[in-house]
Amino acid sequence: MIKQLSIFAENAKGAMMRISKTVSDAGVDIYNVVTNDSAEFGIVRMLVTDPERVEKLLTEAGYMCHVDKVVGVLIPDDVGSLTKLLATLYECNINIDYLYVSYSRDSKTPLAVMKVADYAEVESSLGSRGYQFV
Repeated sequence: MIKQLSIFAENAKGAMMRISKTVSDAGVDIYNVVTNDSAEFGIVRMLVTDPERVEKLLTEAGYMCHVDKVVGVLIPDDVGSLTKLLATLYECNINIDYLYVSYSRDSKTPLAVMKVADYAEVESSLGSRGYQFV
């Protein structure tokens, strides 16, 4: 499993820059950022080298944030590999709360990052079908 930082942030000019600056000023590396917005606020999801430290720094800076557990599944860099992963999850009757695709620096392949209800079930179901995790 991976620890992901989720930040509730105002949808305003400079908001992402201020978050990014807080993280980089602390010497923490950002591996991935995904944002979801609404009219006034959004959720920023980050994979960083030290999620607990960044959570503390951003909370002190006035942001509402928390660390979530997510699962990272390596997928081939081929057309249809995400569809195959999703079909496997469907066949295993596993629901995904949300998903985004990132890139694994270590394996140099795409990485499907997912929030699910039962991580052990996902790792067991996908692991028995040859999927690898980070």
